[in-house]
Amino acid sequence: MRVTEGGIAFDVPDARDGASEGRGEGVFYNPTQELNRDVTVAVLRAYADRDPRAESYLDAMTASGVRACRAASEGWDVTAVDTDSDAVALARENAARNDLSVDVIERDANVHMHDSTFDVIDLDPFGTPVPFADAAFANARDLVCVTATDTAPLCGAHFESGVRSYSAVPRNTDYHPEMGLRVLLSALVRTAARYDTAARPICSHVSRHYARTYLELDGRATEADDCIDELGYVHHCEDCLTRDHEYGLLSHPPETCPACGGNRVVTAGPLWFGAIRDREFVAAVRERVDDGMGEAVRARRLLETVEAELDRPTHYDQHRLCKQWGRSANAMDEFLADLRAAGYDASRAHYGGTTFKTDADVEAIRAATAE
Repeated sequence: MRVTEGGIAFDVPDARDGASEGRGEGVFYNPTQELNRDVTVAVLRAYADRDPRAESYLDAMTASGVRACRAASEGWDVTAVDTDSDAVALARENAARNDLSVDVIERDANVHMHDSTFDVIDLDPFGTPVPFADAAFANARDLVCVTATDTAPLCGAHFESGVRSYSAVPRNTDYHPEMGLRVLLSALVRTAARYDTAARPICSHVSRHYARTYLELDGRATEADDCIDELGYVHHCEDCLTRDHEYGLLSHPPETCPACGGNRVVTAGPLWFGAIRDREFVAAVRERVDDGMGEAVRARRLLETVEAELDRPTHYDQHRLCKQWGRSANAMDEFLADLRAAGYDASRAHYGGTTFKTDADVEAIRAATAE
């Protein structure tokens, strides 16, 4: 079937055959990832201005070649890799159809990354990106872009799988989207540090059951040490929803909750506690979203919220808190205004329509927003 993204027409597998959702043996194409690809193009545009020397781009799991072709249309020197011969053939056809120069190679992505160096490497696998992270950080010069679709292991819903894949303890809390993103970032930061490389996220978001992040690289070991210093643990009370955090790779969990005295305190980590984005860069990305993108409206709204989001390790869900307190939830703008009027910082969070961030603790939130 023929689809159009960003003004480029592609042939892709029929969405009815199951391959488009990652099932079956066909060439992978996921139409719900158009937002991901639109933001990627905007990131590439903004990054070209940030670092004009960056010019080579690897699409490490190209499938139908949609992402590779869209990068090539922006002037990047694109290499696309896939192990599936049908995917390679289709990606070549799509590049030729649009008169785009894309070097499409049938090869294992890890092998190719170990043999070659690129300014930007994009990992967009089905499931966890961890098996490809070492090769990417060992051989990318400037930027590593990563998608993770295994949100259940990341957020703790599939606990053992999350521990195995990410060498961290995830917990299925009411802020599970952010839990997943910070588990992912922790694993990626630690992987890069093994190569004396600092990997710092300059844009990240969680959307439609996947996490996406763009990590800028710095080859100084001292910067990698600074990134390790931004890892730590969250201690979360499952009774009253109070949470606290501590920095460091050694955890010191409390035996009981300091707020309610309950013994149902769970610990998650190590998590990334640093900022999930660079505000100025995200603003530049938002400016480079154009109206020809199919998800332009949603992309701008998402990036605006990400840019303004407070730098706090976890977010709250207003409806979850109000249910816990046995009261109805009012409008989010009024709720946040009450927090600010009480002297606290507060912002919306991009993880959902009722999610927010604040420097107030749970009891202070309850008092500040009481009717």
